[in-house]
Amino acid sequence: MEIVHLLIQNLIISAAAFAILWLINLAIKDPSFVDSWWALGMVLTAWATFLLASGRGAHAILLTALCTAWGLRLGLYLLWRWRKQGPDRRYSTMMAKAQSERGWGYAKASLLLVFALQLPLQFVVSLPVQLGQISGPSALGPAAWVGTALAVFGILFESIGDFQLVAFKAGAANAGKVMQSGLWRYTRHPNYFGEACVWWGLWLIAAESGPGLWSLPGPVLITVLLTRWSGVPTVEGRMRRKRPDYEYYVRRTSGFIPMRPRPIQRDAARK
Repeated sequence: MEIVHLLIQNLIISAAAFAILWLINLAIKDPSFVDSWWALGMVLTAWATFLLASGRGAHAILLTALCTAWGLRLGLYLLWRWRKQGPDRRYSTMMAKAQSERGWGYAKASLLLVFALQLPLQFVVSLPVQLGQISGPSALGPAAWVGTALAVFGILFESIGDFQLVAFKAGAANAGKVMQSGLWRYTRHPNYFGEACVWWGLWLIAAESGPGLWSLPGPVLITVLLTRWSGVPTVEGRMRRKRPDYEYYVRRTSGFIPMRPRPIQRDAARK
């Protein structure tokens, strides 16, 4: 029963946070900042679990610490990017289509298509930092150490990729060009690959406890979201339309898992 009570309490806390953010969104007419809450909300869930669960052993401390490091870095970065760049065109287009094609008001569109949708997704993805804190062995085992290494690697990989992209975009000479150096030379999405590594690492840590083993839907869902739904497909569709050289980049660079670039000539990529 502890598991059920904990999950219900976390869901209520998360729903309350999303409701407050939805009200803020109504005031500013821009839901773009919800991207930063994807990460920051995970931190809230991790700490709520840490305070509410009965365990608080080594696994709970490690899960909470790693989730906090990942979530604060990514969440604050996305919040900074939103403040710098303004409304995200994806959300602007989504809201406009919902209002013009479905006849929805802004409040209904933003609630159903953004905030109410992200709530269950965030809850499922964060299962490792919830279930992994319930009971479990007192000492960290081999899976936890491997998971820690994978999560730390993912945090660093994602952070370096974001930093390199920001630096690239800041260069006036790079306007309209495709980022193809640094980590972006080996994968078209180092940020997404790093995020997947983080959550698979957290699951390995959580799996050493009985309940945590059942949090597998979390890393599976985030991997699907990043590679098949809101991550790679969204970015690549936009880049193919805006960047003539992107097709060449796609042909020679791995889409997700880092690999050596393929030796393809630019003329061959256009065929």
